[in-house]
Amino acid sequence: MSRHLIEVLNKQKNGLPVGLFSACTASSYAIKSTLMRAQKHGVPAVIEATANQVDQNGGYTGMKPAEFVTFVREIAAEIGFPLDQLVLGGDHLGPLTRTTLPEAEAMIFAEELVQEYVLAGFTKIHIDTSMRVASDSKDLPLANQTIAERGAKLCKIAEEAYQVRLKQYPDSQEPVYVIGSEVPIPGGAQEHEESISVTSPDNCQQTYETFKSVFISSGLESVLPRVVALVVQPGVEFGDEDVFQYNPDNAKELIQFGKKSLPFVYEGHSTDYQTKESLKAMVQDGIAFLKVGPALTYALREALFALEMIEKEIYFGKTYCASNFKEVLEMSMLNEPENWKKHYHGDAHQLKFARKYSFSDRARYYLPDPQVEKSIQQLIKNIDEAEIPVTLLRQYMPIEYESVCRGLLKTTAENLILEHIGILLDDYFHAIMP
Repeated sequence: MSRHLIEVLNKQKNGLPVGLFSACTASSYAIKSTLMRAQKHGVPAVIEATANQVDQNGGYTGMKPAEFVTFVREIAAEIGFPLDQLVLGGDHLGPLTRTTLPEAEAMIFAEELVQEYVLAGFTKIHIDTSMRVASDSKDLPLANQTIAERGAKLCKIAEEAYQVRLKQYPDSQEPVYVIGSEVPIPGGAQEHEESISVTSPDNCQQTYETFKSVFISSGLESVLPRVVALVVQPGVEFGDEDVFQYNPDNAKELIQFGKKSLPFVYEGHSTDYQTKESLKAMVQDGIAFLKVGPALTYALREALFALEMIEKEIYFGKTYCASNFKEVLEMSMLNEPENWKKHYHGDAHQLKFARKYSFSDRARYYLPDPQVEKSIQQLIKNIDEAEIPVTLLRQYMPIEYESVCRGLLKTTAENLILEHIGILLDDYFHAIMP
């Protein structure tokens, strides 16, 4: 619920280094692992859908906002996760997927998008109007005033939608908002970068003052206390083969400004693949809301690759229905290259390598493909019908091996997958807890 985010904001402003992280994913395995880990640690879980994943037309997942809510809540019910500890968020809500349209058309789509998210029960709303649309100048940066005015329109739509929802669900909590103009693109950088520019305090101040002024002039002054975070670039990013780790020294001026001059906290995007120490330092510095996405499905893919290696060893020389997961995934990506071709570069070998191992993890778009899903289910079936020798577990999943040896984990395929994702998530729970 949105109160959890307000609580984190208040604790941070009172000097307590706590936070929350958002699992931006539509993967059932990643969502289930996040909820299980949150339940284990006794903290709320934030699950977010991105505008290109879930929209009023279904997005690339085929789910509309209300359907995504049902999807997540069914997973929560399966494991007994309390709904009052679940926060649902909408990420990059704005004209992100309609930038080829002029402003009027792009904003109509964005307004409908935000409306459906709030009506469905999402309470953490990231308003993102930082991208140019077709009618904007390609030669000039998008003005803060324009970004804020478009953001205010979407916020007003969200507030109206909340009032409609409140009539049907009187216990619905008010939405809280995340704003910003220096917003990293979802899914990581598309090109190799030599360095990352940290958001300057001047840009933060201009963004804050512009949004505050526009919200007040738009009749949204009462909403300002529910603006909980500003998206900034604190110097973290990942791309095809690169990860920029958080450096507190580089972000020192940004951090000092936030603590002294802003009524809310920072939100950090693209925190995927950061070390445990980097994540902890970010929360201690006031980057209280962390977002992770591709790293979750990267971990899922790692687990599936490892299980396929185990499958091949177990069934070597036997007649069986092989999953051929790697092969099926590769064929799916080659048949429909639209989701990776702009992100991966190089010769045929380099492209093949990236399709498997890139940090951008464009493979996640292909996991719902019926043939890929069929191969995953066959892999799980094959693993569960055999007894995994601990020697193979030690070889291909050594951290899970230790949990098995301690009697903490049973060697079903799903357990191993969820645990592998959970190992990554543990770094985030370490970071957000005092």
